Amino acid sequence: MKKRLLILGGTTEATQLAAKASELPNLDVISSLAGRTQQPHHPLGDLRIGGFGGAVGLFHYLQDQQIDLLIDATHPFAAQISWNAATAADRASIPRLAIVRPVWETEPHWIEVESNEAAAGLLPEIAKRIFLTIGRQELATFAHLTQLWFLMRMIDPPVAGTPIPPGEVLLARPPFSVAQERSWMQSYNIQAIVSKNSGGVATVAKLVAARELELPVVMVQRPTMPEGASVSDVDAALLWINQQL
Repeated sequence: MKKRLLILGGTTEATQLAAKASELPNLDVISSLAGRTQQPHHPLGDLRIGGFGGAVGLFHYLQDQQIDLLIDATHPFAAQISWNAATAADRASIPRLAIVRPVWETEPHWIEVESNEAAAGLLPEIAKRIFLTIGRQELATFAHLTQLWFLMRMIDPPVAGTPIPPGEVLLARPPFSVAQERSWMQSYNIQAIVSKNSGGVATVAKLVAARELELPVVMVQRPTMPEGASVSDVDAALLWINQQL
């Protein structure tokens, strides 16, 4: 009898995993996307888009769809869905695995902070022109910094009515090259970068460019995630799936 796998996605790893897992016999693959990106990459297999309605809603989905395995391959900063997944999988008594992308290792020119709010509090002391590379969800946190100028990079434009800081919105989808990142930093006279420690290779080039240009990086650390089984890459996740089949 086929087993049913639900992948909580929205990352490169999730898309890669769905493609490889779809090739396995005796496994149906369903991917779930939050729906925050306007033109997401659609993974192989069945797809659902939108929230579940919290941990309770996800639990009911797991039961209604007779899900046997759950893999959390969401963004390292998507803490709420990860906690919901842990709660729902535990209540449904199904195996859960998290794909946890390795963090970027600390560098001497970094200033590590615990939150976007902490980053915003530091910026006036550091620079006047900032490259904000945290996406569009947290722009309002920096909107009060009207004395500064921001280059705000994101995949989709800000939601209408969202307060944003002064500056320019740059719409671009990763991955980016070091040359691209260096060009943006130099042409916009950037003096500091704000980044989340997302890890991975798609956006690491900005850190290389910042190092070459000797620019400070305000690095927001990851939120606390639930305990449980985890791996760092797609191949290890595939091995885990095979062990469950």
